[in-house]
Amino acid sequence: MTQGTSSTDAEQALAEQVRAAAADGRRLAIRGGGSKAFYGNPVAADAVLDCTAHTGVVAYEPTELAITVRGGTRLAEVEALLAAQGQQLPFEPPHFGGGDAAGESTATLGGVVAAGLSGPRRPYAASVRDAVLGVRLLNGQGQALEFGGRVMKNVAGYDVSRLMAGSLGVLGVLLTVSVKVIPRAPGTLTVVRDEPLPRALDLLRRLARKALPISGSAWLDGRLYLRIDGGEAALAETHRLVEGLPLDAADAFWRDLREQRLAFFAGDAPLWRLSVPPATPADATDPLGAGAPLLEWGGALRWLRGELPAARVRQLASAAGGHATLFRPGAGERPADGVFTPLAAVPARLHLNLKRAFDPAGVLNPGRLYPDM
Repeated sequence: MTQGTSSTDAEQALAEQVRAAAADGRRLAIRGGGSKAFYGNPVAADAVLDCTAHTGVVAYEPTELAITVRGGTRLAEVEALLAAQGQQLPFEPPHFGGGDAAGESTATLGGVVAAGLSGPRRPYAASVRDAVLGVRLLNGQGQALEFGGRVMKNVAGYDVSRLMAGSLGVLGVLLTVSVKVIPRAPGTLTVVRDEPLPRALDLLRRLARKALPISGSAWLDGRLYLRIDGGEAALAETHRLVEGLPLDAADAFWRDLREQRLAFFAGDAPLWRLSVPPATPADATDPLGAGAPLLEWGGALRWLRGELPAARVRQLASAAGGHATLFRPGAGERPADGVFTPLAAVPARLHLNLKRAFDPAGVLNPGRLYPDM
């Protein structure tokens, strides 16, 4: 087991800052590496709560397939530690951001969980929320609370820890996070097929019914990309079934897709993220003829670029049984009701009740998730 050193002083400093803000009626913007500061709504805060000093591995035993680290620990460090043991995070999270002065990613594991963003492997392995085992957090009163556990066999108590995935810090400051890990595949192969979007979606639906070791899928500019993981025999047999030409520099393609460095993402045009059922027809999510999208997750994740009317994009996503997020406003303006699809009355009330339970004075990241939270 790799054991981290004590971080009592860093935790105490964070708790004191939160307690002081609550007592003074001030609001705090939680900040780690800042790699995902673009995501969500602007925070109306009086000061920044810097979590980057709260770092270190608390517990890691490879045979347990789980790791516990402090929230300010850099994602790159966690991934390197896991890779040395032939393991990886199942949800393949994006780092984003240009890095620090040395060019290294500043993304933290606490920020990864708070943002709740998963990469290409998400539908084939796990989402961030699926992988969270437990958390230790500071609530809006500066109290340290623990939920869940550090290993997969722990099932005690309510599953409050997974509420933190995608909460963008409005419920608490993540002090430590325990997540599942998985073994790295012995081999990987990416194949490419030239397919129009309707045929690509049909093929993806048919492949989803088979027990194939697919770990990534994407459609862009008339080409369908399929990533396969496994041993030599499994790769060969799956390649025979799905067909397609092997892709050179496949690792770079999936990394650039995950980090939004492909040409599709270039420029200042607003970027919309639609989450819909995979079987949704292509034209059902094409507002005003927006043009060719980029698809991931077997068709369940769809990216659109351009100055599109928010109400229309949301209407189409809702009609398909999903939702839409203005992921990057770019040169455009955010909708007055926020970048996330507004909640219906009952879910909105539940969200507000949770916010009041964890952060009664509204100290933490006010407005980041929804304007009235």
